[in-house]
Amino acid sequence: MIATKDESIVNDFRTVRACRMKWLRISTALTGIAACSFLLAQVAPHAREAGAIFAAQDDPAVLSELQLDRALRRNDRLVQDNIEAALAAGDADLADSFVALARDRNIALPDDLLSRVSDAVKDENSTSQFAKRFATGLVTGNADDVASLSGTVAGDLFVIGDIRDVVREGKHLAMGEDTDRLVLGLATAGLAVTAITYVSVGGAAPVRAGLTLVKDARKVGRLGEGLAAWAGRSAREVVDTPMLQNAVAKGSVFRPGETVSAIKAAFRAEKAGALVRLGKDVTRVAEKTGTRGAMDTLRIAEGPKDVARAARLAEAQGGKTRAIMKLLGRGALLLIGGAFDLAMWLFGAMLTLFGLLSSIKATTERLTQAWCDRKRARRLRRAQVAAEAALASAAATA
Repeated sequence: MIATKDESIVNDFRTVRACRMKWLRISTALTGIAACSFLLAQVAPHAREAGAIFAAQDDPAVLSELQLDRALRRNDRLVQDNIEAALAAGDADLADSFVALARDRNIALPDDLLSRVSDAVKDENSTSQFAKRFATGLVTGNADDVASLSGTVAGDLFVIGDIRDVVREGKHLAMGEDTDRLVLGLATAGLAVTAITYVSVGGAAPVRAGLTLVKDARKVGRLGEGLAAWAGRSAREVVDTPMLQNAVAKGSVFRPGETVSAIKAAFRAEKAGALVRLGKDVTRVAEKTGTRGAMDTLRIAEGPKDVARAARLAEAQGGKTRAIMKLLGRGALLLIGGAFDLAMWLFGAMLTLFGLLSSIKATTERLTQAWCDRKRARRLRRAQVAAEAALASAAATA
C-alpha cells in the first residue's frame, strides 16, 4: 500500500514536470514568433528598398529616384543648402536645376531664395553675357556653358579650332614632346565629321558638338580618368600617326584647305564608331541638361557606358539631371557604393523570415503534440476508471 502511494507521487511529479517542460517549449516557440515578427517589421522596409534598388540597377532613371528618396530622408535641407552653395559658386544653372528638383518633389523653398535664383538665371542668360561667352568659346576653344560651346562648335565647324589643335599636338608628337593624343585624335575625328556635316547639311552636327564637348572637357581637366583612358585608346586607333605627322609637318592653320585634306587622309573612319557613339550620347545629355550638365557627366563617367546611362537619365529627368548628379555623383548612373549594405538588408530579412516560419512551425507542432497528449491522457483516464469500475463490480459480485 505504501509502495503504491509512493509510485503515485512519483508519477504525479513526473507528470507535472513533463507538463511544465511542454509549456516551456511552447512558450519558447511563441517568444520566437514575437521576436522574429518584431525584427521583420524593422528590417522589411529596408529590405524592400534594397530589393527595389537592385531591381532598378539597369535603369538609371528609376535608380536615381530611389537613391534620391534615401538622400532626402536623411537631410530635409539638402536641396536648399545646395541651392545656396550653387549661387555662392556663381552657377545659376545648377541652382535652377535644384529648384526644378524641389518643385518635382514638392519641397517648399523660401520666396527670397527663389527670387535670387531667378535673377541669377536672367543675368547669366542676358544678351551681353551670351555674346561675351560666345566670343570666348570661338577664340579659345574652351566651353563651360551653352554660349561658349556655341562659339567653340562654330570654330570647329569652320575647322579653325580643330586645325589649331591638330597642328599644335601634331607638332609636339613630331618633335617627341609630350602630346595629348586624346585631343589630337578628337580633333582629327572632328575634322572628318565636320566634312560629313557639310555634306549632309548639318546631319552630323550632333556628333560634331559632342566630340567638341569631350575635347573641351579634356582641355580643362574635367574628363573622368576612366573615360579619358578609354577615349585615348580609341583616339589612337582612328589616327594613322606617320601620315598625320607628315600632314602636320607640311600643314598650317593659314592654309586650311590643304591642311584639312592631308589630315583627313590620316583619319581611319572605320575605327571611329565608338567615338561617334560617345559624341552622340554626350550631345543627348547636353540637349536635356545644357553644356554644364554634359561636362558634369564627362567628369564622373568612367567609360562610354556611363555616358550612355547619363543620356537615358537626362532624357527621363530633364532639367533636374544636374541636381541629381550633384547629389548622387556616379551613383545616379549605376549601383556602386552601398551594395554590400543593401545585400545585408536582404540577407537579414530572409534570415528573419526563416526564423519566423520556423517558430510558427515549432509552435504548431508543439501545440498539436500537447493537444494529442491531452486527448490520449483523457482516454487513458477513462479506460482506467472503467477498469477500476469493472474490478469493483467483480469484487462485489464475488
